Amino acid sequence: MITRLKLKPGQKGTKALVEKYGDDLVCVRYRYAEASRTRLKTVEIIVESKQQPPAQGTPDNAIVPVQIAYGAKELGKMARLAGGNWDADVKLWYIRYGNIKDTELEKHIILDADLGVVINELDREVHARPFRYTIKEQLGYATK
Repeated sequence: MITRLKLKPGQKGTKALVEKYGDDLVCVRYRYAEASRTRLKTVEIIVESKQQPPAQGTPDNAIVPVQIAYGAKELGKMARLAGGNWDADVKLWYIRYGNIKDTELEKHIILDADLGVVINELDREVHARPFRYTIKEQLGYATK
């Protein structure tokens, strides 16, 4: 099936559908099935709309776990240059978020990790062993 035409609400050919669906109409598509030689007119509509809670941004000084596939040498090099620390036990990099924001590495952050991470460099200087926290604690989420 081939889509040959996609129209936005208000364009020529969508008037009757705009009257029917109103602001819920997202687009109208004309699709063609070559085998049966038929044209299908489809509509995309909004079925449900909910207000989302405000996004909690990750602070730049937060240490985030980053998973890089074995053999991805360029990403590994980027992680080292960003000041990342490799944890061989869990096979993850721990990198300060501000160092990887808006880079390719940001796509590899593990969002729902319950692993311990080092909070900041100061902890290493002040204490013999670095403090360990879960990601949720570090980002300010309530924990049990």
